[in-house]
Amino acid sequence: MNSLQKSIITLHITVMVWGFTGVLGALISVNEYQLVWYRVLIAAVSLAIFCKIKNISLKADFMPILKLLGTGLLLGLHWILFFGAIKASNISITMVCLSSLTLFTSILEPIFNRVKVSKLEVLIGMVIIFGIYLIFQFESQYTKGILMGLSSALLASMFTIINGKQIKNRSAIVISFYELVGAFLGVTVYLLFKNGVHQNLYLPVNDVVYLLLLGTVCTSVAYVYGVTVMQHLSAFRVVLITNLEPVYAIIMALLFFGKTEHMSNQFYIGALIILMAIFSYPVLKRRMN
Repeated sequence: MNSLQKSIITLHITVMVWGFTGVLGALISVNEYQLVWYRVLIAAVSLAIFCKIKNISLKADFMPILKLLGTGLLLGLHWILFFGAIKASNISITMVCLSSLTLFTSILEPIFNRVKVSKLEVLIGMVIIFGIYLIFQFESQYTKGILMGLSSALLASMFTIINGKQIKNRSAIVISFYELVGAFLGVTVYLLFKNGVHQNLYLPVNDVVYLLLLGTVCTSVAYVYGVTVMQHLSAFRVVLITNLEPVYAIIMALLFFGKTEHMSNQFYIGALIILMAIFSYPVLKRRMN
């Protein structure tokens, strides 16, 4: 098995773990700001402990660290919008909206990397827009959740493209650690101005267990692997596989929450159109080449 195949398999497993974050987000009782604050704190601390045990250096120059901290702000806001969307709608709506990653990446990656826009990627993006339109039209009671989910996808596309460049110059662990720290600092500043961080220190026992699982397995471990595979995969390919996340998440949501996750037939039609567009991309691109 070559490096490309290993990276693809690793990313699929990572995406399954990411899909479970939606279930945890619905199970955790605190609001999205508190949730993300705990998530990035636990993730950053666990990653620092891992590096200490393995004697992995986290040293970097000042300017690269500053850039990574800035990217971390995008990451933190992405997660706030993601969990906010789950609480404003449900897991199914949020995960399907996250599929618009492909659309945003097809537009933004050529701009960031100064390459020619792919007509095929734009076409796939337009089909995704149509699927999202169907969901908007028939699930209008979830408008707030849909808008938050789409905004979350836009930010995810941005930091995925940025990380595609960062991974060429430094390790995935260094990238992940400083971005998690950046996210933690950003959310901490917000909470300090809003109501004080001390109000976030009292949690139900169930929340503590879910947050530890979310912060370690679903964040620090999964995020490092998610960045590592970009050594062998393009940002668009990473996003393409990442779009399996709604499939895994919706299946798990139905298993965990049953009827509360059942949607209208039009929702599933829109979701099917989006997923068909995403999965047809590799086949169409291969034929065009």
